Amino acid sequence: MSPDTTQAEPYLVGEAMTGGYGAADILKTCTITAAKGEIAVIVGPNGAGKSTAMKALFGMLPLRSGSVRLGGEDITALQPQQRVAKGMGFVPQTHNVFTSMTVEENLEMGAFLRRDDIRKTIEQVYDLFPILREKRRQPAGELSGGQRQQVAVGRALMTEPQVLMLDEPTAGVSPIVMDELFDRIIDVARIGITILMVEQNARQALEIADRGYVLVQGGNRFTGSGRELLDNPEVRRTFLGG
Repeated sequence: MSPDTTQAEPYLVGEAMTGGYGAADILKTCTITAAKGEIAVIVGPNGAGKSTAMKALFGMLPLRSGSVRLGGEDITALQPQQRVAKGMGFVPQTHNVFTSMTVEENLEMGAFLRRDDIRKTIEQVYDLFPILREKRRQPAGELSGGQRQQVAVGRALMTEPQVLMLDEPTAGVSPIVMDELFDRIIDVARIGITILMVEQNARQALEIADRGYVLVQGGNRFTGSGRELLDNPEVRRTFLGG
């Protein structure tokens, strides 16, 4: 997947982001970018600011300095719901499905901003995640962890996002389910959607990443293609277990 070279800069840019909760800055001039149709992955130790960087990009964390741009437009001052309207989708790590609602009702909830016919998008989600078509009448709370994650990603896709942000999408699932979720994430990127994800399974995530970021103490420690980071001896030794 080659980035879209017609743009002067990557589609999503969080530049020199500094901010946190209360007086403490968790992010310190952190820069994250992702091009159109690219899979960008943020990895690093616990407490490095990975999820905080995602929240800053999505407008859930006010920045003290720095900026966020989407398709060349400065969106730093926009609220999360305004960013959704601009084409950003966000899947949090937990509490990301309506457990008492059916799979299909969850997908319909994802289209709350839309006023057009959503059936085509629902069918696209079912094509991407065939198990959801099979279980569309079942309450989401009865599904396995991996299937719930598919519902959560599917619901975010119902907004027809240009950028899909995933916070630890494979947390708590088996290696087989993780591989399947990563395959589906690759499929989503292939249709031109930019993927940005925080992932604890760093090695596996970098294997599918076009671009990778290793954060340490709220700042950029290493940046490169997924392959460059996997091949970097210091990254391997310090962050990937050798």
